[in-house]
Amino acid sequence: MPDTASAQVPTLSLADQARDPAAFAQAFGRSFQRFGFAIVADHGVPQDLIGRAWQQTEALFALPEEEKRAYHVPGAGGARGYTPFKTEIAKDAKHVDLKEFWHVGRELPEGHRFAGDMPGNIWPDRPEGFRDTFVDLFAAFDRAGDRLLSAIALYLGLDEHWFDPAVKDGNSVLRLLHYPPIPADAEGVRAGAHEDINLITLLLGAEEAGLELLDRDSGEWLAIKPPEGAMVVNVGDMLQRLTNHVLPSTTHRVVNPPVERRGHSRYSMPFFLHPAPDFLIETLPGCVSAENPDRYPTPITAHDYLHERLVEIGLIKK
Repeated sequence: MPDTASAQVPTLSLADQARDPAAFAQAFGRSFQRFGFAIVADHGVPQDLIGRAWQQTEALFALPEEEKRAYHVPGAGGARGYTPFKTEIAKDAKHVDLKEFWHVGRELPEGHRFAGDMPGNIWPDRPEGFRDTFVDLFAAFDRAGDRLLSAIALYLGLDEHWFDPAVKDGNSVLRLLHYPPIPADAEGVRAGAHEDINLITLLLGAEEAGLELLDRDSGEWLAIKPPEGAMVVNVGDMLQRLTNHVLPSTTHRVVNPPVERRGHSRYSMPFFLHPAPDFLIETLPGCVSAENPDRYPTPITAHDYLHERLVEIGLIKK
């Protein structure tokens, strides 16, 4: 069976943004408009921090099942803490995903106005140093995400700081993902075909391959193979809705490995960058034209949109 063709997603350097913000914004935006994805090197997330996070992610998921499940909050939509294996399902999929995960959210001060919408983090007793590592990693992703949103704003003809108030204290989530070894006859795939909910996703890659995007032009599944150390970034449905599909949220999946690799775990760390719960997702006027009429005349808050989608993927029950 031949290998899946690779997507020709360009690799961009975030270091170029400081030298020429407009040129970086054009290159980044064009990649988003063509693929819904971009690959970003020199993203500024410290490599030693990333290395520590990988080690602690593996240690976390190696804990006994009973210990991990003590950090699961039934009915909370997986917002924080642990979500067990075979819980989440892609919209319209027949089989649940073959994965378990842990969510870290924003640390809010006591009495914050979003405390009712953004629950506090759940921290495990072990591995040691887990909290410090992932608070730091969340902040590093946040900084990189702000820079990428600035480029998107410029590409859309907006002020470079347009997204700043939208994502200040945003409901972003850092997901630690473990795809355990699977049998050759496993039903379903590691992550079924889906689109992300948020504005943009920043993904630190996995040693094990499997990430594929659905190319809109050809209808083919294409493998995404970023260079070592680079970050995969993709459009989420909130940004697609905000831009009236000028920037499309591309369907993607994580396929099962070849039989000879099914005894190996796969780990990844996506950062789902969300706006604040009260942000109104309202079509940008510059993204509406005679050729592209407004698909979403009725605005919706980020909080309500997120709730709708969590119901669809089985994390919240109706």
